[in-house]
Amino acid sequence: MSKQSPVTVSRRSFLKLAGGVVAGAAGASLLPNLVRNVLWPTRLAEAADSVADLHLASTDGWIHLPPAAAVPPYHPDALAPAPLTTYIFGFRDVTGLTDAQVQAQKLKAQHSAPLFWVDEGTEFRLQLSNLGLGLRPDLVDPHTVHWHGFRDQIPFFDGEPMGGFSVPIGRSFVYVYRPYHAGTYMYHCHVEDVEHVHLGMTGIVFVRPVQNGTPYEYPPLSGKSYTKFAYNDGDGSTGYDREFIIFLSEVWAEAHWDFSHVQLPDWTEYRADFYLMNGRVYPDTLAPNGAGNDPVTGDLIPTAGYEHLQYQPASSLIQVNAGDRVLLRFANLGFSEQSMTLAGIKMRVVGRDAALLRGRDSTDLSYQTSTISAGTGESYDAIFTAPAMTGPGPYTTYYLYNRNYHRLRNGSGTGHGGQMTEIRVFPAGTLPPQAAPNT
Repeated sequence: MSKQSPVTVSRRSFLKLAGGVVAGAAGASLLPNLVRNVLWPTRLAEAADSVADLHLASTDGWIHLPPAAAVPPYHPDALAPAPLTTYIFGFRDVTGLTDAQVQAQKLKAQHSAPLFWVDEGTEFRLQLSNLGLGLRPDLVDPHTVHWHGFRDQIPFFDGEPMGGFSVPIGRSFVYVYRPYHAGTYMYHCHVEDVEHVHLGMTGIVFVRPVQNGTPYEYPPLSGKSYTKFAYNDGDGSTGYDREFIIFLSEVWAEAHWDFSHVQLPDWTEYRADFYLMNGRVYPDTLAPNGAGNDPVTGDLIPTAGYEHLQYQPASSLIQVNAGDRVLLRFANLGFSEQSMTLAGIKMRVVGRDAALLRGRDSTDLSYQTSTISAGTGESYDAIFTAPAMTGPGPYTTYYLYNRNYHRLRNGSGTGHGGQMTEIRVFPAGTLPPQAAPNT
């Protein structure tokens, strides 16, 4: 239960007041051009009239977590439509859908939020449409897209509502970015961020360096060159053949149940019940990626045999050829530090928080490790070389897992689960070139 405060304006009332401030800001379009250009470094009208590179919709929805790992009465949620179990807030990629299809995605959010990436130095436009909440129409929260750790943003497009503004229900806004620092970042809604981040409005975004496309031989005289890099290293040391995102998040079942049952959680009692990797728990982390959007309804298409993962479309299975250099992009937006161990293979950490680990005098600050400990809001870029395949099977298996074994359990369940996936090493030349991350 929430405690009484001497302040008479409630949190929800304050949000309504903030919405009024947004409306007042819209009225500033009546100001003279000179004043508007000061207030709006890139003018809203110009942004809204242009075609977005990515269109996200914010809404609520349901996902699946193992029902056998019961946390009564909070998990599985009795209101959830089978085979789903857990209420969330989230985003959906609705790029290219018609207006009617976009509106039909209310109550069909996904977790983790859609992955996207941009090219360094290239303008990128992201449209956010707030569809409102299908299960909780009483909540009229606005939403934003805040690019966590982004160093090149002006407040107007930052997504932090105290310095900019937020998008009310039924409205859309186009964010304009021009990134100049390669690396791995996160994004999330910054309105009521404790609630909205934990309920699922968060995911990974990364910036590809301008060095991409220029061949570098690495190591020198090795005879192998790369054209894809994590950073502008100038020597090919962050070159890779394949890349995979590892997004870490958590679910406190009581908080999710509270929101679906019109209650308010006490965040001072926070205790995660599930630890997720790309929105899933092991062994679902090994399931294939989703099949995209239905061309008629716009809804996410579940992969046959994995219908319970319809709104958790991102696989964490890592499949590589022996000899491949593999880039792992780690990001943590749970509320706990997570220590991820790769058993049997050393990783070289080349970047942290979207910064190349190199001193001002070009001293190499990268390091080898088998474990990466990522605090809340931190990202790491690590590269490993896949060893030669061993054994008689079609591939050799290694495990990437949370070294805190409690976080390999699902809720009150036992055994494997939580934040774990497999790295499968095939004989050299078996797998074709990677078409996209996590494929």
